[in-house]
Amino acid sequence: MIVQTIFLGFVGPWQWIIIGLAILLLFGGKKLPELMKGLGTGIKEFKNATSEEEKEEEEEKKKETDKK
Repeated sequence: MIVQTIFLGFVGPWQWIIIGLAILLLFGGKKLPELMKGLGTGIKEFKNATSEEEKEEEEEKKKETDKK
């Protein structure tokens, strides 16, 4: 947590602009929306998988408590 705070403290707005421009130059304007769409889909699938896992764990706990 502290390391993350320190790292983010060193990256200012100009550095983020430079990083964004570098990504734009590397991937191009046409590929960037496709990459962001893929990233969004991946994040959505990850959230769904974690929520399903939590639901399964809750159901298992309920079954264990019902058996007792």
